[in-house]
Amino acid sequence: MLRYGVGGLGIALIGIGAWRVAAQADPVGVVVWLAGAVVLHDGLIAPLVLAVGLLLVGRAERGVLRGALIVAGSLTLVALPLLVRPGAPPNPSALPLPYGRNLVIVLGVVATVVAAAILVRRWRARPQRGSDDG
Repeated sequence: MLRYGVGGLGIALIGIGAWRVAAQADPVGVVVWLAGAVVLHDGLIAPLVLAVGLLLVGRAERGVLRGALIVAGSLTLVALPLLVRPGAPPNPSALPLPYGRNLVIVLGVVATVVAAAILVRRWRARPQRGSDDG
C-alpha cells in the first residue's frame, strides 16, 4: 500500500514539474538544460565516480578519500553555476566575493584535512617498537 502511495506522489510531482516547465517563457530551453544535465551525469560524472571507486578498492584510506571527494564534489557543484555564467550577474549581490579563488581555498583546506587524517591513521597504525627491559 505504501508503495502505491509513494508512486502516486511521484507521478503527481512529475505532473507538477511538467506543468511548471510548460509555463516557462522558454520551455524548450529548460528541456535542453535538463537533457544536458542527464548527458553530463551519465557521460562524465558517473563514469568518473566509478573510475575513482575502482582506484580506491583495497586502500585503507578508502573511507576518508571517499568522504573528501563527496565534499569536494558537492562544493564544486554548488559554486560551478556561478563561476561559468557569462557576463555580470543580474543581481550584484549574487557574486559579492571571488568565488573561483574561494573555491580553490576551500578545496585546498579539504585536501589538507584529508592528508592530515591519512597521516594520523598511518602514524597510529605503524608497528610500535617494544622497549627492551634488558
